[in-house]
Amino acid sequence: MAPVSKIIYGTAWKEQRTASLVVAAVLKGFRAIDTACQPKHYREDLVGEALLTLQRQHGIKREELFLQTKYTPIGGQTTSKPLPYDPTTSITIQINASFAVSLSHLHTTYLDSYILHSPLPTLEETLEAWAALGALQDAGHVRAIGVSNTYDVRVLQALVAVRPVQVVQNRWHEKNRWDREVCRYCKDKGIEYQSFWTLSGSPSLLVTSELGALAKASGCTPAQALFKFAMLGSVTPLCGTTNEAHMDEGVAVSALELKDPAGLLKTLENVVWGAERV
Repeated sequence: MAPVSKIIYGTAWKEQRTASLVVAAVLKGFRAIDTACQPKHYREDLVGEALLTLQRQHGIKREELFLQTKYTPIGGQTTSKPLPYDPTTSITIQINASFAVSLSHLHTTYLDSYILHSPLPTLEETLEAWAALGALQDAGHVRAIGVSNTYDVRVLQALVAVRPVQVVQNRWHEKNRWDREVCRYCKDKGIEYQSFWTLSGSPSLLVTSELGALAKASGCTPAQALFKFAMLGSVTPLCGTTNEAHMDEGVAVSALELKDPAGLLKTLENVVWGAERV
């Protein structure tokens, strides 16, 4: 299954609460989960513990969920915690080792999406990593492959020249002008663009009168209106809330219809996407 037009539950920085929060999120209605094989910021193993709880106690099968995790290059890891691979081996071997750890953590035989947590220090290394992900996809172990934290379209173009990119996951916020160039590239190429920092990264947008008026007219919160606005712009948001009421609100966004009697969406589109896109 694919998370297109759905909100994905993000599991970064949840630490010991990861398992209970993932269980709560799925029981609230989330069906897409994002994690990473990066002990520095994620507890991928506790995501797997949550999946077992959901299956055994609540009858929610693996096949009902979209699971996405990441290979994190050594620059994003910390040596204070056990690494999922030997950093002295080749990038290809590192990725295969990290992938095997992820499958073990998540108690699954395949992943719906496997992405590079970031480009590697050189394009040559990034292309080697991309080839390794492609081999996993060709072998049927992964359904979609992609890359995160990639803000240079030229990197994406280099990857696409080798094989299609299905997923890009980036920070989407006002200080980087909502990553317009990459978003536009992804929309043109049919690549799913996933956003994080969607709410926390755009505090000014959240309090605009236009977004407030849209929320009021639609009977939702400004946060819900912003999530829906992102979806309308071909962005799939990640939601990492630890608040169960906010989980309910996040799940409800997929079916939300933004009512715009005053034509405010056009103003927001110009602010976020620029007049050239709309």
